[in-house]
Amino acid sequence: MDLAKLRNIGISAHIDSGKTTLSERILFYTGRIHKMAEVRGGDGGATMDHMELERERGITITSAATSVTWKDHAINLIDTPGHVDFTVEVERSLRVLDGAVLVLCAVGGVQSQSMTVDRQMKRYHVPRLAFINKMDRTGANAKRVCQELRDKLGADAILMQLPIGAGDNFKGIIDLITMKALYFEGQEGEIIREDAIPADMADEAAASRMQMLESLAMYSDEMMELLLSEEEVSIDLIHSVTKMAAQQQDATPVFVGSAFKNKGVQTLLDAVVRYLPSPMERQIRANDFANPEVKMELTPDPAQPFVGMAFKIVEDPYGQLTFMRIYQGKVSKGEMYLNQRTGRKERFSRIVRMHADKREEIDSAEAGDIVAIMGVDCASGDTYSSQAKYCTLESMFVPEPVIKIAVSPTSRSEADKMGKALQRFRKEDPTFRVFNDEETGEIVLAGMGELHLDIYIERMRREYGVEVEVGAPKVSYRESPTQVAEYNYKHKKQTGGSGQYGHVVGKFEPLPHDAEEMFVFEEKIVGGRIPKQYIPSVEKGYRNCLDKGPLAQFPVVGLKITLEDGSYHEVDSSDRAFMIAAQDCFRETFPRTKPVLLEPIMRVEIECPENFQGSVVGDVTSRRGIIAATDMRDGITKIVAEVPLAETFGYATDLRSMTQGQGTFTMELHTYRRVPPSIQEDVIAEKKQAQLVGAK
Repeated sequence: MDLAKLRNIGISAHIDSGKTTLSERILFYTGRIHKMAEVRGGDGGATMDHMELERERGITITSAATSVTWKDHAINLIDTPGHVDFTVEVERSLRVLDGAVLVLCAVGGVQSQSMTVDRQMKRYHVPRLAFINKMDRTGANAKRVCQELRDKLGADAILMQLPIGAGDNFKGIIDLITMKALYFEGQEGEIIREDAIPADMADEAAASRMQMLESLAMYSDEMMELLLSEEEVSIDLIHSVTKMAAQQQDATPVFVGSAFKNKGVQTLLDAVVRYLPSPMERQIRANDFANPEVKMELTPDPAQPFVGMAFKIVEDPYGQLTFMRIYQGKVSKGEMYLNQRTGRKERFSRIVRMHADKREEIDSAEAGDIVAIMGVDCASGDTYSSQAKYCTLESMFVPEPVIKIAVSPTSRSEADKMGKALQRFRKEDPTFRVFNDEETGEIVLAGMGELHLDIYIERMRREYGVEVEVGAPKVSYRESPTQVAEYNYKHKKQTGGSGQYGHVVGKFEPLPHDAEEMFVFEEKIVGGRIPKQYIPSVEKGYRNCLDKGPLAQFPVVGLKITLEDGSYHEVDSSDRAFMIAAQDCFRETFPRTKPVLLEPIMRVEIECPENFQGSVVGDVTSRRGIIAATDMRDGITKIVAEVPLAETFGYATDLRSMTQGQGTFTMELHTYRRVPPSIQEDVIAEKKQAQLVGAK
């Protein structure tokens, strides 16, 4: 396989911006499917949405991977979910991609999830193109969306095409590089007719082309000189400068079209192979196993030792499927490879290339490719290599869950099936947590939002036939200190034989609000007052106490503990003695920091018809929400608010009834804030009541 002609790209976007429809069109034009399906049509749903639930709800939950070919280039296409509750799927796919297409709605523009995806693309340094979709909708405006990309995401958005008309009058596109009008004809837009630019758009096209060239010239001295001397800029130079600017992640070339109306998809595919990088053009670094501080350069060379990362795990009727990106070397069917995390050797019994949920068996795969492996038992984020203790690729950033619900099987016989289902879901999704509540004895599920957990409960019913009773959702509060407290604690225990002795002195203090860490331990011991070997035990003792704070048994965050002094006993001191000293010291000192409860605050974006604005805003305020911004466009009001998670349960139903079913919303975790004192008292009282019930 020619690596220069391989592209690993993802399609990321806000929910309902037409991303899965775009993927479906790409499959059609590249010859992978011979009939197009609509996402919410009556013909079984889109090919990329292969889980039954997705076809029903019309949202993409898991990123389906599929391989297509376009103009002698191979493209591995990953369709990612746009709903914020499935952010971990987006994180995972971006981690292994070389480039991405950010899909935006020509009417809705840059929305909250577009901003989340933008942050993720920047975190993993993924070059991208933008595609302004739905140009056929009333109110579509490509220039406005392009400006939003600049204002809201700080992107250097460069418009490479102009739409001919908009809404019902959307007829085709003008290519600003070749200055030709393109019309998509035939039954399914498969015939592209080139024509002269319509006379009434000639001036606008010339001005837009000049703007495009001036933007690109910021990345090329050669182009700048040609423009200043008013000479012609060659098409080849425009292509090469666009590619360079996009691959340095400085510029975002913007294309327009309507996937639903079959316009602009082929020109977007041309841009993908022309401007986005091949695996050879991306720099991939791994951590040296022996010395994690040292970075190793991985090269997409089949002759080098194999290195690959498992980025997604799916259980299917034939066993576990592990999606893997190969960064270096090659893999062959039936060979043994080492999991760098566990040190276990595993046989790759089958290697398959995926097309949504259909598969094609292959004998081997080389660096740069994305394939699925059967017969390995691993977790997502694991690195595999042909050599022991070779290197690890940084694992992905996994956000903490914000919502919990208790579940219980309706009968004893259901319990085993539920256990199996939960075990599988945990492997597939690191943001889905399962644990037993010690006080109530209930099984508790934790996740990224109501929809996230709803989907898993629904999957238990569908895929395992398990009926479960679901409790009311609960908020994951945090406990945080508000003032400094000094400590001087001595743990002494004398029984027959050697006793226990550990003495610690220092202070507890709140971390600054913008600190990245949840907990910091710092030791300032001088002169061997506590021997070095005992200090990790002191830290361990403190860390053991962070899971349950004294206020209401919620996790402790925002705390810095400094160990400044102490003493030890030659005979009685031990690791255990110092660990107990730290634990007892924590229980005594933390309440003196005057801890308070923090609650998750969600950033909620609501869209509804103008005439419902008053009641929607009033309702948000009654939920302790703060309105951050409102915007009105074409009779639709967009409201951005910050609302405590505790006040958002059941909001989907309430919003529907308030707006006669016409309101929509998205929400994501924004920050944690202090709970008002009266509500804090209620939360603590409720928690104590639950403990009493559990004790009985």
